[in-house]
Amino acid sequence: MSSPDPQVRAARNHSTSPAARGPVVAVTGAASGVGALLAERLADSEEIRQVIAIDERRGECASAQWHILDVRDPAIAEKLRGADVVVHLAVDLDLGADSAARSAYNVRGTQTVLTAAAAAGVHRVVLCTSAMVYGALPDNELPLLEDAELRATAEATGVGDLLEIERLARRAPRAHPGLNVTVVRPAVLVGGTDTALTRYFESPRLLVVAGSRPAWQFCHVEDLCGALEYAVLEKVDGELAVGCEGWLEQEEVEELSGIRRMELPSAVALGAAARLHRIGLTPSPAGDLAYTMYPWVVSGSRLHEAGWRPLWTNEEVLAELLEEVAGRHTVAGRRLGRKDATAAGAAGATVALLGTAALVRRARKARRRI
Repeated sequence: MSSPDPQVRAARNHSTSPAARGPVVAVTGAASGVGALLAERLADSEEIRQVIAIDERRGECASAQWHILDVRDPAIAEKLRGADVVVHLAVDLDLGADSAARSAYNVRGTQTVLTAAAAAGVHRVVLCTSAMVYGALPDNELPLLEDAELRATAEATGVGDLLEIERLARRAPRAHPGLNVTVVRPAVLVGGTDTALTRYFESPRLLVVAGSRPAWQFCHVEDLCGALEYAVLEKVDGELAVGCEGWLEQEEVEELSGIRRMELPSAVALGAAARLHRIGLTPSPAGDLAYTMYPWVVSGSRLHEAGWRPLWTNEEVLAELLEEVAGRHTVAGRRLGRKDATAAGAAGATVALLGTAALVRRARKARRRI
């Protein structure tokens, strides 16, 4: 018997390739940040059949099928038809965003994606929140297991939104039988990110609250994408924490970074942070300070049991973060110009901000007396 025609043989080989059998994956927020990196990674994977990219603008992943729309638009259900898995990454945690508008976008967007996914017959949704949902508390275990209680409050930037997303994740399988939801919680995310925690390393001195016990654990965006891919391929499910192995003590961070500390009493640091945020001088609420005071290190045990391992160490991620923020100058979460930061100096910049807050209070009191 003669061998099959080469084109027929190639078609047969293609039909049985891993990609042909693999899932169709939709990624929201695919034009930038983690979404863009994940879309490219999945598009290059031999285990993924097709990537559907969704965002309000077109990104650079040429091999993806693009749909340009807001994730809050119910029309997204039609765009998700044919997808096996949805990875929802269209979450806004921008420090400069209006908090009410940001929360409305994040919560409504997640609700719409979950409902649309169920309506479109998608069987799995992967959400990404943060290990911050565990809360930073002095009695936290080192490290925290995935099933540890979520004890965070809504006092830090975006954490209230993330807790609401977690609540929606828990409710979704009950509201939509047959829909599985996986939640991925990264540690301090580094790699083109701008958060209150990455800005901590833009300061001329590292603020340390007296009596606190910080422990630093990072997560590189490449490792987060690897963990998300594991979830997409159903190698692991449920609630997943992801980060580098172990953690760094504050003294190690100071030695590695070469940035000296500035230690303040708790009442002074928290009180000043609250006042500065209230009068609009800094973008970070006082609640952000807790994450630099107490540990919230995660074990990542479920991913590890599934065979996943981080490619980056805490030391390597910290080095990359320091390289990224070089030349930026931040005090109390507020970016300063190079000239201002140089003139103010380390402690001087903080004193200047505290003095500005005092002047604002005096001005307000004077207006009330008129």
